[in-house]
Amino acid sequence: MRVVIAEDMALLRAGLAQLLAVEGIEVVGAAGDAAALLSMVAAHRPDVALVDIKMPPTHTDEGLQAALTIKREHPGTAVLLLSSYLDVRYASQLLESEPASCGYLLKERVAHPAVLIDALTRVASGECVLDPAVVTQLLNRSRVAGPLDDLTSREREILDLMAQGHSNSRICTLLHLSQRTVESHVRSIFARLGLAESPDSSRRVLAVLAYMKD
Repeated sequence: MRVVIAEDMALLRAGLAQLLAVEGIEVVGAAGDAAALLSMVAAHRPDVALVDIKMPPTHTDEGLQAALTIKREHPGTAVLLLSSYLDVRYASQLLESEPASCGYLLKERVAHPAVLIDALTRVASGECVLDPAVVTQLLNRSRVAGPLDDLTSREREILDLMAQGHSNSRICTLLHLSQRTVESHVRSIFARLGLAESPDSSRRVLAVLAYMKD
């Protein structure tokens, strides 16, 4: 896997590069700002861009905006956002642009290399990965009644795991259910949310988007 890192703190940037190298991941570029990130992605066409949301000059959402540009101009490069603070809005903006091959993790997960490597691997393979804390915030926020209220508790539990990027087989393991049972619940979720099968869209991704917007 080939990765470009975008992080304005030089020490953390170097630490991430060293961590990935130890795990056998090739770091083809390390940028300190959004402009350098975009140049490196255009030059190297990495599998994944690992991007800090807040970068110079304003330290607001330069990283997010660069990520949106990457998704638009370099669809072959997946994006994994890193943030020091939990803000569902950032995850929503990224996923609404193109939910496949992207993710959002809190920086504290970097302390657990296996979590970071797993997230990079999954977004590189086309999955959508959300930090569990994002999913928890989505579950706890106030909202009006919507289609998700028609889901059973088990279906909501499965959709929660889908939003975290888990495959059906992984959900089977986590919930101690058979493959057939999980597939049945997933089909029911699609039906309750009115998601018809289409060659132009992924019902799994659309279900996760509905979950985030609800």
